[in-house]
Amino acid sequence: MLEVELKSLVDDVARRRTLVEAAGATLLYTGRLEDRRYDTPDRSLAARDEVLRMRVYHGVTDTRAELDWKGPTRREKGFKLREELAAGQLDAVAIASILERLGYVVTMEIDRDIAQYDLGGAMVRFEHYPRMDELVEVEGTPEQIETAIVVLELPRNGFTSERLPDFALRFQHRTGLNAALSDKALAGDAQFDISNA
Repeated sequence: MLEVELKSLVDDVARRRTLVEAAGATLLYTGRLEDRRYDTPDRSLAARDEVLRMRVYHGVTDTRAELDWKGPTRREKGFKLREELAAGQLDAVAIASILERLGYVVTMEIDRDIAQYDLGGAMVRFEHYPRMDELVEVEGTPEQIETAIVVLELPRNGFTSERLPDFALRFQHRTGLNAALSDKALAGDAQFDISNA
């Protein structure tokens, strides 16, 4: 699968969600989303611009996990593209144990509350972090992404192929506060590190 996406800051999540719902979007998931990025101790995956990630969805009625691998980032016509392989409906504890036994270590934690929609084939996800700006991510084909952006009524030039660390750094420069992308970072037990994001 080829992941194609753009992200933007969101000024008013409630209003933007209302617009997406009025356009006929289907709410797929709302709840907690936890990412744990794994790498070798010498960060060989990051050196190749690859990501090994376990993603855990904590919904109201169930918890499910996915394991993803993402290849190096490319940019085409302003969109971020990555090859992505995913396995879903996994046991998070078992997967974490397997990865640790293989010698992988957690190099980054990302915790957020999300609302994720399907809008005409585009995935539209609103993201609230422990301490950072709220974001919306739109994923799909370039045409689906552009249609979703029109529905969101956010400025097109606010959507970018930049990575999460870029948004976190802008937040830090604008506010003087350290971005907290995880509960540990908010508690002061971990710091944001762009080298492995």
